[in-house]
Amino acid sequence: MAVGMEVVSEGGEGYKGRMTSFVLLSCIVAATGGIIFGYDIGISGGVSSMDPFLRKFFPEVYAKMQKDTKTSNYCMFDSQLLTSFTSSLYVAGLFASFLASSVTKAFGRKPSILAGGVAFLAGAALGGAAFNVYMLIFGRILLGVGVGFANQSVPLYLSEMAPPRHRGAINTGFHLSIGIGVLSANLINYGTEKIKGGWGWRVSLAVAAVPASIITIGALVLPETPNSLIHLSNGLHKAKLMLQKIRGTQDVQSELDDLIKANEVSKTIKHPFKKIIQRKYRPQFVMAIAIPFFQQITGINIIGVFAPVLFRTIGLGESASLMSTIVTGVVATSSNFVSILLVDKLGRRVLLTVGGAQMLVSLIIIGSVMAAHLRDNGQLSKGYALVVLISICTYVSAFCWSWGPLGWLIPSEIFPLEIRSAGQSINVAVNFLFIFVIAQSFLPMLCHFKFGIFFFFGGWVAVMTAFTYLFLPETKNVPIEQMDRVWREHWFWKRIVGEEHEVSKMEEE
Repeated sequence: MAVGMEVVSEGGEGYKGRMTSFVLLSCIVAATGGIIFGYDIGISGGVSSMDPFLRKFFPEVYAKMQKDTKTSNYCMFDSQLLTSFTSSLYVAGLFASFLASSVTKAFGRKPSILAGGVAFLAGAALGGAAFNVYMLIFGRILLGVGVGFANQSVPLYLSEMAPPRHRGAINTGFHLSIGIGVLSANLINYGTEKIKGGWGWRVSLAVAAVPASIITIGALVLPETPNSLIHLSNGLHKAKLMLQKIRGTQDVQSELDDLIKANEVSKTIKHPFKKIIQRKYRPQFVMAIAIPFFQQITGINIIGVFAPVLFRTIGLGESASLMSTIVTGVVATSSNFVSILLVDKLGRRVLLTVGGAQMLVSLIIIGSVMAAHLRDNGQLSKGYALVVLISICTYVSAFCWSWGPLGWLIPSEIFPLEIRSAGQSINVAVNFLFIFVIAQSFLPMLCHFKFGIFFFFGGWVAVMTAFTYLFLPETKNVPIEQMDRVWREHWFWKRIVGEEHEVSKMEEE
């Protein structure tokens, strides 16, 4: 039975609806697609710090840790092969996101989510059974394909299913699932590291099949979004019934009319990737590149993937470093609820700006402590190591209630339907591209920049916070099919899209 409180969305041109149990359950199932991404982020960093794993696949790194007392703390993990293991997933995800765009547009959001689950399941099996580094990396590539499909389709699914007034909170569930995945991986790594015989890393990699199975089975029972039902079969009656079911009201004609109009425009677009670079879509195109770029240049996935490595750099042992990642995982997961509660009340811009300021302060503290007290050899005292850990937790907390969830929410809600799938693919591809670039360069940068790497990321956090304040319009409570008006009303973007809008109106008349 649909339950909830009826709301009329602010600025929704008469849209009516309520948060129904059907929508909530569907979105919870779909959002679990984020678990596979988060689990991989957490698990790959954890196994990379396990001695048996390093000894088997990366003996040079292991030898540096055990025998080489002359190598700098900052350089002991600097291995191109180890970096390739980590970053191969993101290259695969980058290319998979463009393939996912075609699948999502041609067949709907649901099949794309299913494809992501199946690919990740295959990658988990291969990784857990790996007996050489090539098998290990090929498994990572399959994981990347799965993550590419899931990250392309799940945020779109959530934004299209959610009522406008609650879209932020619903979509934030995707990043909450990423946090749950990271925390789960950290807990499993901590447990498997203690398995005698040195095969615990196999369990860590193979357990990725659990979240993959959840999203794969879930995708089989998910309903398709009204947008896709209209686009795929001209099934207006099915779309209307689905819209009535997910909104919990019979009065959906206003929203249905907007969906029909958007689909009519969408079907006239043969080459959406060419269309998106036109002047009328310039703000969305810029945001599709800028937001994922800024999300990654914060350095968050480096903290997530390399946290155990970082904690061992400052002198914590193998077990202590994995325990520290559990602490940061708990902080990250709990912080997502701040965004869920506030994103549709305070808005996107407030959270991004305040979160950016908190991240900047945290990075400055981490860099300053390491600059003053961590030499090339030796380790931090327990007191200063605790300061670094607390600062990392503060940094992770800020990201997880600001740039983490909103970096996925905003791109999924700003594109008109005719370029929505293409726009989300660009967003995911840019995201993976810069995860790859930063993952590929982090260990060499840590070796050469040393503590300065935290000031490097801090500088970018300052830039992106200013960018948000100046150029990102507020999108809370705006229906997804009426989002074009926020650009026409913005002080900067109206100079670009306002003229195009006037020309289009004159042509229609």
